[in-house]
Amino acid sequence: MAITIIIILAVLIVPVIFVIGLYNGLVKLRNRYKNAFAQIDVQLKRRHDLIPNLVETVKGFMTHERETLEAVISARNAAHSARQSAAGDVGDAGKMTALSQAESGLGGMLGRLFAVSESYPELRSNQNMLQLQEELSSTESKVAFARQAYNDAVMHYNNKIESFPANILAGMFNFVPATMFEVSDESERQAVKVEF
Repeated sequence: MAITIIIILAVLIVPVIFVIGLYNGLVKLRNRYKNAFAQIDVQLKRRHDLIPNLVETVKGFMTHERETLEAVISARNAAHSARQSAAGDVGDAGKMTALSQAESGLGGMLGRLFAVSESYPELRSNQNMLQLQEELSSTESKVAFARQAYNDAVMHYNNKIESFPANILAGMFNFVPATMFEVSDESERQAVKVEF
């Protein structure tokens, strides 16, 4: 009689423990990719904060390039808004796509700004510009590493929620696939040139 009760309890308890472990594993993976996005968010905020300083430094030297400067500020503001929106709901594929596109646009505008600024020798030797160049270059590297960590966490999470038997539990508890932070423009695959 005691053995029968133990067998019945084991048959009931083992699946419950398995489901709890599987669910907790999914939660950990979801939190890991959200944390990885938070690391991207920190670096993008730093990048966005550097751009107004960069524009102010360049503005004094590039008096005939108002359109370029305004385009950089506009792209920065669009990227900043997209970053804030995505940070509010990391799991939203549309917001992540919008962020990727906005960051791609910003990268393109920065590339354009740096290309135009090469025509100004005084700007290339300006101390503020050299410091901003170094900070922006460092930030670009950090963004790339944070993006890679985020995409790795997303891939691991997506693999788990698509694999059997986790996919059954993921569907029951609304674990939806996460979106990679991908390069949306081929020109962004090349690093922004920040050398003068």
